[in-house]
Amino acid sequence: MERLRASSIQSIIMWSFSAFILLIVAVVAVLLYNKFSRTAEENVFLSTQQIVDQVSYNLEDYVDGMAQLYRAIEDNMLRDGRWDDDQVTRQLDTIMSSRDDIVSIALFDDRGGLLRNHPEVPLRKSARVSEQSWFHAAMRVPDHLGFSLPHIQNLYNGTYIWVVSMSKGITVVHDGKPTRVVLLVDINFKKIDELSSRISLGKRGYVYIIDEGAGNIVYHPQQQLIYMGLRNESVEKALTSSDSYIDESAGVKRLNTVQSVVNIGWKVVGVSYLDEIMTTREEVNRYMVQVVVVVLVMAFLISMLLAAVLSRPIRRMGKTMKAVERGDFDVELPMKGPLEVVQLSSRFNLMLDKIRQLMRQIIVEQESKRKYELEALQAQINPHFLYNTLNSVVRMVGMSKNEDVITMITSLSKLFRISLSKGKTTITVREELEHARHYLTIQQMRFKKKFDFAIEAEEEALPCFTLKLVLQPLIENAIVHGIEYMVDEGMIRVKAYVRDGLLALEVADNGVGMSPQKLQGMLVELEAGIGAEASGPDGGSGSGSNSGSGVAVRNVHARIRLYYGAQYGLSYESEQEEGTTVRVLMPVMRQSAEEAEQDE
Repeated sequence: MERLRASSIQSIIMWSFSAFILLIVAVVAVLLYNKFSRTAEENVFLSTQQIVDQVSYNLEDYVDGMAQLYRAIEDNMLRDGRWDDDQVTRQLDTIMSSRDDIVSIALFDDRGGLLRNHPEVPLRKSARVSEQSWFHAAMRVPDHLGFSLPHIQNLYNGTYIWVVSMSKGITVVHDGKPTRVVLLVDINFKKIDELSSRISLGKRGYVYIIDEGAGNIVYHPQQQLIYMGLRNESVEKALTSSDSYIDESAGVKRLNTVQSVVNIGWKVVGVSYLDEIMTTREEVNRYMVQVVVVVLVMAFLISMLLAAVLSRPIRRMGKTMKAVERGDFDVELPMKGPLEVVQLSSRFNLMLDKIRQLMRQIIVEQESKRKYELEALQAQINPHFLYNTLNSVVRMVGMSKNEDVITMITSLSKLFRISLSKGKTTITVREELEHARHYLTIQQMRFKKKFDFAIEAEEEALPCFTLKLVLQPLIENAIVHGIEYMVDEGMIRVKAYVRDGLLALEVADNGVGMSPQKLQGMLVELEAGIGAEASGPDGGSGSGSNSGSGVAVRNVHARIRLYYGAQYGLSYESEQEEGTTVRVLMPVMRQSAEEAEQDE
């Protein structure tokens, strides 16, 4: 159950639908298989019975026809006791020519002597007519038409035809006295063979004929094997049965169906092999398996299509949620699909719209916050810096250093002009470096040339835009925490360059530097934005402006990240007694923030 709950909706729909179809198809297949099997078995029994009945009917019809022919011969040949005149010969010729299944017609006296035959051929010297079974039957039961078993005709020279003999003992008046004679008509057994051999019961089934009196086999499709003793049939059971029965005497199950030919004393036995019924069942089984496989494949394909159609809106919703998770809030779900999905899509779109509104509100608030922070920074820096600068000007005036006074006031005015920059958020690197130059000039004069400075910039970097007032807090930190405590003259280098698609501004000093522990702690505080009043980035005890410069540095780092992204900001490198280098990384911007907003 846990695994089912963890599966996708598409998998649940697909496998559930497939399992349901499999169950239904399996039940239907079992029911149909049982029904088809019973029907096939019943059809085999019924068809075997019908075929045997048809063979029996055909034999009866043929025997009736031959009996009528026999009576016609009897009437024409023995009428008035004349069997040797020309008129009888013509009549016998007519009968023989009209029936190709009559082999011969013969008339014998009660001692087996030949009185007349047609066609007229001599008897074999070895022919013992009085010893023939048909002769004995005719003499034993007079005036009864008898049929013999199939045998080779052995009465005449040169003929070896399988025949069935019709014989009858008759008393006629010949030359004025009663005379007992036997009329014999030999029928070609081929006709009876054709009537029986054309019948097939399945692929191996067959029909054979037995004599009800003695149980002799009259016809069998494998008569030669029967005579040779290489094959046998359960004749005894067939003689006592008048219906169907199962025979296993040959080692296989066979269905034997018995039907009597009443007017001749024969029985027709149909033999069907039950393993062919099993073969039919197997064919039905294979067909059912094929049907089940086809239905299952179709059901599986339909279930896949149905599951895909039903789960597509949910997958689309999942992809949209992943996009939102990655920070893309400009997506929107289409309002289509099942009713529940449409309702969910509507609620999700409303939620995204609310999130976008809140994000826009946060952006406005952050922009206002950055503006207030910048104003707070300027408000923090300006009074102290202006106060210290004016004090320096007063001292210079008292010392009659008029040129230095002019230089300081000129730098101060240009410094504030660039700081104001008409309220713009970003300025060019050239302007930012100019601002840094004036600031360094003023501080160099304040600290009585305790340090020297150099500003270097690549031409590619000068037209790029940067947040304003980025370098001033870094330079102030370099002076206050790096240069001020040195005995020798310090050096501050300011650089601007473009590397790998990034704008880099560097402020490097050769001051006291920091230990690795203090550098690591400073970087952690810079990321966390804490320790505003504890110490400056270079480890000096901060008070007054010193602590303010530490806040300003963190403010610069935070402003860059808020404006450009978390991958930008400040990075530090420092060694004790070697100095500190702080690097500002920003994306290369070829237009100001105000121009970018206008383009949008």
